[in-house]
Amino acid sequence: MQGTYKVEVVVRGMEVPWGIAFTPDGRMLFTERPGRVRVVEKGRLRVKPLAELPDVVTRGEPGLMGIAVHPNYARNRWVYLAYTYDRDDLKVRVIRFKDTGEQLTERKVIIENIAGAVIHVGMALSFGPDGKLYITTGDAAKRELSAQLNKIEGKTLRLNDDGSIPRDNPFVNRSGARPEIWSYGHRNAQGIAWQPGSNLMFQTEHGPSDGPGGGDEVNIVERGKHYGWPVISHRQTRDGMVSPLLEYSPSVAPGGAAFYRGDKIPAFKNNLFFACLRGSMLVRVVLDGRRVVRTEEMFKNEYGRLRAVAFGPDGHLYFGTSNRDGRGNPYAEDDRIFRLVP
Repeated sequence: MQGTYKVEVVVRGMEVPWGIAFTPDGRMLFTERPGRVRVVEKGRLRVKPLAELPDVVTRGEPGLMGIAVHPNYARNRWVYLAYTYDRDDLKVRVIRFKDTGEQLTERKVIIENIAGAVIHVGMALSFGPDGKLYITTGDAAKRELSAQLNKIEGKTLRLNDDGSIPRDNPFVNRSGARPEIWSYGHRNAQGIAWQPGSNLMFQTEHGPSDGPGGGDEVNIVERGKHYGWPVISHRQTRDGMVSPLLEYSPSVAPGGAAFYRGDKIPAFKNNLFFACLRGSMLVRVVLDGRRVVRTEEMFKNEYGRLRAVAFGPDGHLYFGTSNRDGRGNPYAEDDRIFRLVP
């Protein structure tokens, strides 16, 4: 398989790139955990950041995390960012900005006051095929929150692009439940990817142990369902709860995820890819609808900790390292963003 593609370095010398998004004009936007939004245009990194958010707090794992571009970006130029704030009591918010091409303006809060912590804050952002904004939240190291419908931690949230609540969300009419919730019982999901054709939402999620105990998951996430945490984990089952499509023990610490939608590497067509931090690899998942046909571990221990993954409009798959996050062993040029090309 390795004879069908090669790995190119796109940018180097970054500081913990967390999320990657692309604009219709071919620019690549990515977040750096300390609070910077960077731009790659025509194959070159712009020296000046598109934005430097002064209220980002980096304590423990989080900081500036997820990024998403509106489906109608060509018309409205809206970019969405997720980050931790409030130095004394960590919280998480999602903000919408207008991208002028030179800076981010017209700041609008989409949702805030989500409980934060030095671990387990989730914050994958993705617009679904339905045009709604999906947001993963972690359990903020308080496992009991994930199963409580009156809390938005440990959930997948679904919002309109202005932060309002879609009327067809599953718990809108349930007394005591937060209407933003789409799914619950999550521990710390950090990747969202939409399967071509079926439009199913796949998520990667960190399990209950960072060591041999593992329990990391890949799930198909659907409306109103309970994904088990903290009642069940690993391959355990219980009526009314969803067990994972894939489960990893020992832990691989899965990060970002994306489907390969291009034709440049035909063998990868419609395969799911997700990055692994502790596992130090990119995992390729060959699927037949909901069924896993096989998996492949790519670049094991070649580039260190990997987090960000995205499919670009140029038909290439992009992924980034997270070796300067305090848990890795940086190479001289880290952190880097790569792409797979024929």
